Amino acid sequence: MASRIHLGEIAVDVVRKDIKNVHLSVHPPTGRVRIAAPERMKLDTIRVFAIAKLGWIKQQQRQMREQERETPREYLDRESHYVWGRRYLLKLIEEDAAPSVELRKSNLVLHIRPGANRQTKEAILYKWYRDQIRDVAPSIITKWQGLMNVNVEASFVQRMKTKWGSCSHYRRTIRLNSELAKKPRECLEYIVVHEMVHLLERTHNERFLILMDRFMPKWQSYRDALNRLPVRHEEWHY
Repeated sequence: MASRIHLGEIAVDVVRKDIKNVHLSVHPPTGRVRIAAPERMKLDTIRVFAIAKLGWIKQQQRQMREQERETPREYLDRESHYVWGRRYLLKLIEEDAAPSVELRKSNLVLHIRPGANRQTKEAILYKWYRDQIRDVAPSIITKWQGLMNVNVEASFVQRMKTKWGSCSHYRRTIRLNSELAKKPRECLEYIVVHEMVHLLERTHNERFLILMDRFMPKWQSYRDALNRLPVRHEEWHY
């Protein structure tokens, strides 16, 4: 059952689920606010919880609205693209062969069949970015499993519109946004640690922050760096 409460000009969508704790989230690009609450929790109780978090909500919304966004990509020669935080110029090579992608000095070289359209180029590059994460993430996960004494059963990479990562506490799995391959590698490592800490503590409570400080003392600087970087230009749907 869904409902909505208002905190001044801020609308908060409330969804009741079969859960024990309240979960607050703020979603890009405009800062839509959502609360998942236990099925029997009274709306007045949820409102009090939201009011207590109002300062945090406004801060998150401000950061999202101010964050720079990439211009729409047309996948043309000399267009700027990023790989692990470094800027490359796209170079298109048309040839009658299987599509492929490679880094060559300052160029991101996209080998495509003659006449390939924008959607085809985008799909080829998306798969390549996804594969970059798939190649790098396992070693990062293995490293932190030993340091944190946490077991990750499986990891997945996909394009995610509202999150950099997510985890399933019950399945012991984590999901990573393929867009992280465009950011500095330390941003990927920060997200991996963040999601692995959620396997120990599901909510962003005080214990979660203590664990993040213990395992990755500079995590806030990595988070802030990630939030300052341009995010993909697209229409966001919920």
